[in-house]
Amino acid sequence: MDAEFWHERWQKNQIGFHQHEINSHLQAFWNNLVVPVGSRIFVPLCGKSRDMLWLRSLGLGVTGVEISPIAVHDFFKENGLEPIVTRHGKFERWEADGLVILQGNFFDLTAAEVADCAGVFDRASLIALPPAMRERYAQHLMAILPRHIQILLVTLEYDQQEMGGPPFAVHEAEVRALYEGKYQVDRLLAINALDDEPGFRQRGLTRLAEKVYLLTPR
Repeated sequence: MDAEFWHERWQKNQIGFHQHEINSHLQAFWNNLVVPVGSRIFVPLCGKSRDMLWLRSLGLGVTGVEISPIAVHDFFKENGLEPIVTRHGKFERWEADGLVILQGNFFDLTAAEVADCAGVFDRASLIALPPAMRERYAQHLMAILPRHIQILLVTLEYDQQEMGGPPFAVHEAEVRALYEGKYQVDRLLAINALDDEPGFRQRGLTRLAEKVYLLTPR
């Protein structure tokens, strides 16, 4: 899975992963993070997620990174925002009203781009990646983040033989293997989500668990 895969998904509007509503877990568990008032939050692989608007409504700045120019353009257009677009290293930087999206490859990010961030929300990043890329993603994320900041992580668990990703199944053992070397991993929630996701049942799933974790640097 490479950049072209995601470009093609957005070009063909195959974006079933996009949620039109604000993520309920973000709203329920955001206060578990220790985030100073007026801080900036990092949302990796953000797409055109409306979760960024909710975070902004709390008075927080938001920095996202997204590889698809279509997703970035649509986010600002659909939300009536007039962005200022500039070049920033390997990224095209779109900014409006405290919202910044860096259009480009997540793996090109350096610590400088997220140095002012005080928290991370990952709903659709880790589960968007196949196994071979998840370790690289986690290692790069940990390498660029300020040492003290927490991560709110949402994952899905199911039998990968019943359905191909994305979204991919990321089981708790893998989350712990990826992050426990540097973070305390606390599971905040584990629910049966299949009844709330009929599309996944139609794709062949017989079980679907959704989990929320709080990752705190050791």
